[in-house]
Amino acid sequence: MANRLQRESSPYLQQHADNPVDWYPWGDEAFQLARETGKPVLLSIGYSACHWCHVMAHESFEDEATAKLMNELFVNIKVDREERPDLDKIYQTAHQLLTQRGGGWPLTMFLDGDDQRPFFGGTYFPKEPRYGMPAFSELLQSVAQYYADRRDDVRSQSAKLVDVFAQLEPATAAVDSVLDAAPLAAARATFEQTFDRDYGGFGSAPKFPHPTTIDRLLRHWRNTANDAEPDVEALFMATLTLTRMADGGIFDHVGGGFCRYSVDRYWQIPHFEKMLYDNGPLLALYAEAALATGDKLFADAANATVDWMLADMQAENGGFFATRDADSEGHEGTYYLWHPEQVRELLGDDYEVFARRFGLNQNANFEGQWHLTVHESISDIASASGLKERDVVQKIDAAKATLLAQRLQRVPPERDEKQLTSWNALAIRGCAIAGQALQRPELIDAAERATDFLRAKMLVDGRLFASHKDGKTRFPAYLDDHAFLLDALLELLQARWNSVYLEFAVQIAELLLTHFEDPADGGFYFTADDHETLIHRPKPLADEAVPSGNGIAAFALQRLGFLLGETRYLAAAEKTLRAGWQALSEYPHGHVSLITALEEYLHHPEIIVIRGPADEIARWRDAAAKLYAPRRLVFAIDATASDLPGALADRAAIDGETVAYRCLGTHCEMPVTTWEALAAQLSETGGNELEVSN
Repeated sequence: MANRLQRESSPYLQQHADNPVDWYPWGDEAFQLARETGKPVLLSIGYSACHWCHVMAHESFEDEATAKLMNELFVNIKVDREERPDLDKIYQTAHQLLTQRGGGWPLTMFLDGDDQRPFFGGTYFPKEPRYGMPAFSELLQSVAQYYADRRDDVRSQSAKLVDVFAQLEPATAAVDSVLDAAPLAAARATFEQTFDRDYGGFGSAPKFPHPTTIDRLLRHWRNTANDAEPDVEALFMATLTLTRMADGGIFDHVGGGFCRYSVDRYWQIPHFEKMLYDNGPLLALYAEAALATGDKLFADAANATVDWMLADMQAENGGFFATRDADSEGHEGTYYLWHPEQVRELLGDDYEVFARRFGLNQNANFEGQWHLTVHESISDIASASGLKERDVVQKIDAAKATLLAQRLQRVPPERDEKQLTSWNALAIRGCAIAGQALQRPELIDAAERATDFLRAKMLVDGRLFASHKDGKTRFPAYLDDHAFLLDALLELLQARWNSVYLEFAVQIAELLLTHFEDPADGGFYFTADDHETLIHRPKPLADEAVPSGNGIAAFALQRLGFLLGETRYLAAAEKTLRAGWQALSEYPHGHVSLITALEEYLHHPEIIVIRGPADEIARWRDAAAKLYAPRRLVFAIDATASDLPGALADRAAIDGETVAYRCLGTHCEMPVTTWEALAAQLSETGGNELEVSN
């Protein structure tokens, strides 16, 4: 049978369109039925690449007996958390409050049909009793009976829950507090306490990449690079983690790109799904780490990641797809696994070199099969085999190409081809940064194509939307969509100036202030002021799998404010920091994005605007940006660009000359017309000698 999900464009909802469960998408039709029938609502939230979502679907939602029970007792709603992160944020928080346990997917919540308030919930429930959990069918009957017998208790509990929601919001903004650097130092200390000095990363298994944390450590090291005692420990924590991830199984050594997380301490065995929202930030991070350290491993990881993104995840329309599933042919990881005999047949005489490099000469590491991880260094293999290191590298690269060609003949994991504004913004930012750091202009081209896609498809009647699939643009955009896009546009403008993109950035900034800002207490709500009314309107401050929308909004608005001399943007950024000050002070390591915004509030970014002939300004830009200086922004604007807004109008071109304007926050130097003069200004603050060929 087909249910109401057949009309939906979400690949995740389509996966359930043929379930015997009478699923509804979130909306008035479902809740009207709940009110008419007096049934509670079963809300199931997941996403297309979620392994345990697939397991629960196969065990329960595809089972006729279980579906019959669900249909008799509940109104059943299925939600794609990537399309509706607003709902996911609310009900994940509700789950944590109700169960005192962490959430995840699939999220299974039971709601009062009258008011959408939850009264019970969990995540994955098995079909049969196991893992200390009841059978799903037993749970369904118990929950339905409780709802029928104790409706007053349900409503009393849910009312208290909504009150708790309100208490979770940031306290009144710290209007009179002095914003200082204490949270930066506190976060740095906590990172060291939780750092795994043997294998990198933070905490124990499972291990997640946490690019915002690693970026924070690199920034901290750079801030101290000219001190008498630079913080080399911060650099060590960052680079060891990046090295272990790039060498580990969380990285796809054949096809490029990173998986979601490692199930073990050693970064060896991943959860095999590949998410755009991981790979965009990791691309930027590895490219910047390569710029900061000169380590070829980091450049190679960045190049392989972006090559995969462009080959597998960028659509013809320029936008990027969302995910690659963990499962194929009914099992997790099947697409990525090998047997030594198979590889030996493919590689012939080069097998031994490849086997030593990636552990095929070791015991199987994943359910009787081999997942590739780095086991021996290139130098050790060269010494043992009598080969030159460059020959070893050539053999391994050729072997990877051979294995990739074979792997492309396998049944691939499903690709979720919806295109999300926020995740595309992360990819645009990554491509723009990597294009400059790796000197690959085609990556900047890719970033521009994705930006043009967002302008063409996601901007409708002056408002931004969140999702595009099968020619349909849906769902009003959220905070993350606006904040991530603004940040991405500022990076793209540095890689290659386009006045149209600046206009786009200003438009996004104005939408943020108009529809998301809390004018009383500061900060930004996750949903717009004209969004569907839900049981709660969150103002999220903490970083999660992606950076905090509030943190990125404060960071990007601050940078745009300094660039244009727009005090409204600077004021909104400061109010956001004050709204988050208590959270920053009490739990700094959970608010890294806000901390980075705080850093640039305390130590204003250095903004360089270069005007003149296109070739010359590009040369100056590349020279000024070639060293790792995370608080330095360099914009090369052709002399022909006109009608620039705000303070940029004062950064005029001079006929026949190249001129550079340098500002630290609101303080600006006299313009200079020679590279030597600009290099002298930069070396005074950056501590780096800059050179450029004549």
